[in-house]
Amino acid sequence: MSSFETWPHVWSVEVLTRPPLIAPARQFTYPLQIAGEEDALARGALHLLIRSTPGQPPFLATCALGFRDPTMPTGVYATPNPRELCAVAGGYAYLIDTQSPEVSTHIPLKPVTAILPIPTHDLLIFSSFHTLLAWGKQGIAWTTARLSWEGITLGETTATHLQGKGWNMLTDRELPFEVDLLTGQHTGGGFTP
Repeated sequence: MSSFETWPHVWSVEVLTRPPLIAPARQFTYPLQIAGEEDALARGALHLLIRSTPGQPPFLATCALGFRDPTMPTGVYATPNPRELCAVAGGYAYLIDTQSPEVSTHIPLKPVTAILPIPTHDLLIFSSFHTLLAWGKQGIAWTTARLSWEGITLGETTATHLQGKGWNMLTDRELPFEVDLLTGQHTGGGFTP
């Protein structure tokens, strides 16, 4: 699933089914040099032809899949920053500055299991099996403490909070939590140390 309409942006993107036969002059591979990710591209990749501004030549972004599991999200998302594009490939999330594509952030949640735009707070929420991370106009806005032993279900948002459920290993039940959208502080949840 992809979401381009959430925020205004200056870029356009074409999702390719395979690398182009004639690649553009500018090409970028993500993740950048990260220890332990030397073979990331062997799992496959999401290939994107991106135009940073109208009239500019495109560049190719090759985003390595985190996992081949079809339940892991893959798509392209707008972000609160109109220059940035979020590419999610098999549960790995990359924030790419389309004006300077050599500048990117690989979200540390591995895998990202869900993405939730919250335009009223200019936040793009990334969920993992244990925690949430919020991305704002300036980058990471907050990260929650652990909410679950293994598995988070995102729920409704209110004017100030995000609700959801986190699994508790001791009771084998999903327990509700509430996260403050300004601070990332939470109450409830399924994780008990």
